Amino acid sequence: MQEHVIIHTDGGCRGNPGPGAAAYVFTDRNGTTIAGKAQFLAKTTNNVAEYSALVNALEAACELGAESIEVFSDSQLMVRQINGQYKVKNAGLKELYLTCMGRLAGFASWRVSHIPRDKNQRADELANRALDLKRDVALSTQGTQGAGDAGDKIRLGVLLSGGGTTMINIQKQIHAGKLNAEIVVVISSLSNVRGVALAKKMGLETKIVRRKDFPDIERFSESIKEVLVAAEVDLVVQAGWLCLWHIPEKYENRVMNIHPALLPSFGGQGMWGHHVHEAVLKKGCKVSGCTVHFCTNEYDKGPIIVQRSCPAKDSDDGETLAARVFQEECLAYPEAIRLFAEGRLIVQGDIVRIRE
Repeated sequence: MQEHVIIHTDGGCRGNPGPGAAAYVFTDRNGTTIAGKAQFLAKTTNNVAEYSALVNALEAACELGAESIEVFSDSQLMVRQINGQYKVKNAGLKELYLTCMGRLAGFASWRVSHIPRDKNQRADELANRALDLKRDVALSTQGTQGAGDAGDKIRLGVLLSGGGTTMINIQKQIHAGKLNAEIVVVISSLSNVRGVALAKKMGLETKIVRRKDFPDIERFSESIKEVLVAAEVDLVVQAGWLCLWHIPEKYENRVMNIHPALLPSFGGQGMWGHHVHEAVLKKGCKVSGCTVHFCTNEYDKGPIIVQRSCPAKDSDDGETLAARVFQEECLAYPEAIRLFAEGRLIVQGDIVRIRE
């Protein structure tokens, strides 16, 4: 039983109406995290999301056995309505408002106050995490964000078409405890490649989805989606994947790729592997590197997440430059996945912002 609970709530959507989330974080008087959760709302408005966050928080506080609560929200409108300063005129909010008032009446004492957004960061980050993953997420009592229940690992789906070196690097990072993630499924566009054998050897679920087995790109893409959804994948990681596929709305800004050059240079169809490194050297570039980006339905056009650079030397050939770039890839890809898992990536148009 928790006699007194301090609650921070936040709700919002991307669109208005659009996909939304309703989040709350509980702490005690000492600032220790008690609980936190964000509910993903497929289509909603900002005001409904804010009220939904408060409704969920009050229900959870009641389940904890709280006798008194302090609630902080950055929704000035909702706070004023709860405190009787504004009337609720929107019919869509009326039921949520009445639900809140009924639940507040069940506490021995309560207070709902407005705070600025910069004082409500944890609830805001949790809500954005649910929006990024497009499903409910929880906050552990240690204060780390998980993909599902408290402490859950982020679920990765790996797409490959070759040797699987990037997959192996990610798996090494996971085993070393540097990534709170697990590879739950591997999809290969080819059946007889080294990456498939390695995935099976590691005990990973492996599926073969070949482009030539489908009459068009839409059927091909739908088959990939079905595998990802069945495995409850949070983030798709393209690891030497060479096939264009149409990314469904469910996985928008949830598919990453790594390119062996500093985009937007040396990207596009046909620019992969040794072709990229040879093109870099042919242009006499003094610097190369790698780029991790979110994927769109165009080759190498998605918003950039992480870039790392390395020198391109006069003595290089494609092979020596590739080896140097791969060393940077081994650092860049895990970093991008880690930032996603921590809910720190915000996509604004063609730009990815990283929360401090």
